[in-house]
Amino acid sequence: MRSRNEPVRLTRIYTRGGDAGETSLGDGSRVSKLDCRIGAFGTVDELNSALGVVLAGEVPQAVRDALELVQNELFDVGADLSVPWGVTDRLRVEHSMIERLEELCDAFNAELPELKSFILPGGTEAAARLHVARTICRRAERDVLLGSQELELNPQVLVYLNRLSDLLFILARLANAGREEPLWKPGSSR
Repeated sequence: MRSRNEPVRLTRIYTRGGDAGETSLGDGSRVSKLDCRIGAFGTVDELNSALGVVLAGEVPQAVRDALELVQNELFDVGADLSVPWGVTDRLRVEHSMIERLEELCDAFNAELPELKSFILPGGTEAAARLHVARTICRRAERDVLLGSQELELNPQVLVYLNRLSDLLFILARLANAGREEPLWKPGSSR
């Protein structure tokens, strides 16, 4: 029996099982790689990779801790999306995960000045990387929403991704703290 810290054991990375354009869901059923769930958790995986790029740079320890938690939770999100909603004995996104994101949003946002304009993506390298992650998160949210129009998905996944994009926006602002934020100046190019 494997421990909780060893959820899978991969002896071979390639299986040849996807060579014809199909892949397995978490319950073992086979679907096209064009299935909406595959697209949705593929974008979640892309988001997780973008967060890895953020973490490869310099970020404050509190931000690092939050993003490392989020990276693990994004694997939970992918696991949830990879199993049909009717299967009940699998890992699912729960409301407590959303509440934790809200607590992080409130705590980090309390350190920031009031927002008086839209923020342009950029500033420090960490802020720019966090903005890229935020936009990928928004795409993941849209992919899940699109998928939920085709079949039943856990509605908590959509809420989690929506709240996560808020957190990433706040963290991008935090990464620019102490310097002037790049603000939108409407019509400045005219």
